[in-house]
Amino acid sequence: MIQGDATTTPVRASVIGASGYTGGELLRLLLDHPLVTIAQASSRRNAGEPLDMIHPHLRRRTQLEFCMPDAIEACDVLFLCMPHGEAATQIERLAPNAKLVIDLSADFRLRDKAAYQAWYGKPHPAPAWLDRFVYGLPETQRERLRGSRFVSGVGCNATAMNLALLPLARAGLIERAICDVKVGSSEAGAEPSAGGHHPERVGRVRPFALTRHRHQAEVRQELGDFALSATITSVELVRGVQCTAHVFPTRPLTDKDLWKLYRDAYSSEPFVRLVKSRTGLHRFPEPKLLSGTNFCDIGFEADESRVVIVSALDNLVKGAAGSAVQCMNIALGFDEAAGLGFYGLHPL
Repeated sequence: MIQGDATTTPVRASVIGASGYTGGELLRLLLDHPLVTIAQASSRRNAGEPLDMIHPHLRRRTQLEFCMPDAIEACDVLFLCMPHGEAATQIERLAPNAKLVIDLSADFRLRDKAAYQAWYGKPHPAPAWLDRFVYGLPETQRERLRGSRFVSGVGCNATAMNLALLPLARAGLIERAICDVKVGSSEAGAEPSAGGHHPERVGRVRPFALTRHRHQAEVRQELGDFALSATITSVELVRGVQCTAHVFPTRPLTDKDLWKLYRDAYSSEPFVRLVKSRTGLHRFPEPKLLSGTNFCDIGFEADESRVVIVSALDNLVKGAAGSAVQCMNIALGFDEAAGLGFYGLHPL
């Protein structure tokens, strides 16, 4: 546990694997954080180059250059933005380098090694560490995050599903849920791929996970083992996740019931907003309006036999870097919203 009152004590933070999209967003948020100084940011491929060579949105924000990963020195907070699978193989070496370690990959999201093997198709490289990491979704794990030493990342699609379903799951009202999730191209990362090649992607709506997407395991872990199905579809969007959840409840629910459930669950949450209007162009959540923000917007509607929940977020922020900063704030006793005050742009 981190000792002492850290509410106003500045910290030095470093980022390993800072050249990807998530790393770039993390650097942007940390540079605007009132209690954080970025000590180092590593990239094996880009060592020696200024950060804004890879992240042009950081021009004139910092003079830092990328360093080699092995050059990262001891710091207060260490963020791991390495490819999935790497953090688990290096955690023994990296853990002593910081008072707080936050891994943004999928390596420590699941607490059960059998669940990890079932969903990822191989044994976990460091199973003894799974119980040491707290799942980094503040809306379900806030108390465990306080004073924690190790925090895992969250799946962006899992975050959209978890927050859409959480109030109904807590009330035991879900008999079955089907989540139809639309995602932008940045979810695939900064490395070029055949599926991200512009001529192959532009104008396309392409399902890439019809069943058993790995993020379902995170939803089961956080909300319970009700009947859940999910389909993930790539759409022509750079940033963003939109989840449309079709919920078959254990009893009939009205819009009035849903307003009470969702207000009770989220009225005190700093980064969850209810978006449901009778009229207007923006009466339900839209991911594009959330670009660069740490918000998850949620709307809903009931009919005779089901409830439809819509959630939207920026996959690189509330689905990754922003959630990590929010978790850091909670773990260190900072204002939970510190460094996360951007409210978005319109039109965009």
